[in-house]
Amino acid sequence: MRITTEILGEHPPLLDIAINDLPATSWVRNNEGLIGFGEYKRFTLTGSDRFEKAREWWRNEVQQLDIHNNVHGSGTGPILFSSFSFSETEESVLIIPHVIIGQKNGKSWITWIGDKQPEITSQPNLKEPLTLQWSGSNGDEWRSRVATAISAIKSNEVEKVVLARFIDCATDTPLNVRRILRNLADEYPSTWVFANAGLIGATPELLVRLSKSLVTSRILAGTIRKTGDDEKDLALAASLARSSKDLEEHEYAVRSVGDVLAPLCSSTNVPESPFVLHLANVMHLATDVTGVLIDSASPADIFELVKRLHPSAAVCGTPTPSAKKLINDIEGISRGRYAGPIGWIDARGDGELGIALRCGEINTSHQSIRLFAGCGIVSESDPQSEYAESQAKLLPMRRALEGH
Repeated sequence: MRITTEILGEHPPLLDIAINDLPATSWVRNNEGLIGFGEYKRFTLTGSDRFEKAREWWRNEVQQLDIHNNVHGSGTGPILFSSFSFSETEESVLIIPHVIIGQKNGKSWITWIGDKQPEITSQPNLKEPLTLQWSGSNGDEWRSRVATAISAIKSNEVEKVVLARFIDCATDTPLNVRRILRNLADEYPSTWVFANAGLIGATPELLVRLSKSLVTSRILAGTIRKTGDDEKDLALAASLARSSKDLEEHEYAVRSVGDVLAPLCSSTNVPESPFVLHLANVMHLATDVTGVLIDSASPADIFELVKRLHPSAAVCGTPTPSAKKLINDIEGISRGRYAGPIGWIDARGDGELGIALRCGEINTSHQSIRLFAGCGIVSESDPQSEYAESQAKLLPMRRALEGH
């Protein structure tokens, strides 16, 4: 099958583009990134070897394509939109779109499968208020689970564990994925706004980016809610940067990424101290870790990096095996693809995958969605404070739905 990539002239913002009302996959930040339309191929998979299976399937699909890439560069040509599950027992979804539009550094391109270049139109952003019915807020039960986790930490079963919770939302009319994406992008432009097979959200956390041999990971751990008052928020940011509880939580997450990258890279850069990342409603402690892959006959590829990095301490805990066991024992929910790697991979092996946070999964009827949030628990954690933090992390998706 022929697949063609050409430079694209003027066009609407990525999230305003429509092509024959085809469903969209998305990975967009500050109006740069990739958006796909339709599905040429879809592959679902499970198992602890899901990353190896994904590599094998993608390589086989690329070999069957007649590629005419007249643009070149990372993110051009065939693209695999990937959404991996948190747990090996849950289902992961890989999608090759019929049409892909990309934009980076002022350059835009279009990739399509078939003979004829598709026409681009713009979809008007008409708001359609929804009647929302919320349920499943397991607050008391979740606080009890946090208390159980704290006891396990103080008993030296684990050093840190991340516990997730959910709330459900039913609607009177089908949800419009594009409208939710626009709302998220408008309010949280510095996040990666994503959509893949019903999973939709805006993550501030980059699990891994591979561009040629340069590896980048943005780690977030340690959170405080904003007040909306600039002076107060500045003081809160300073307190977050000094908080022993949050710094401890952050250190575990950074160490877990640094330990993975060190043997794969000829050099790595792990900053000594985090910076404070400001989002619309919360602030996070953040660290950008970078490395250069070892120059060998078979350097690690994006699939190997994702396999080794997931799950990081930012979404699981430390030590990983003990934290995973504790999650299985006490969390009491199915995470699905929440907190799993999500993003894109190109035919050269470059890619960008974040962690599916600040997100929800839409059901097949498009009239209900489950929203997820999680918090890192350490010895100094307080169940009520962690619950308040989880509420803040649910807010982006709640606001995006309410602004539908």
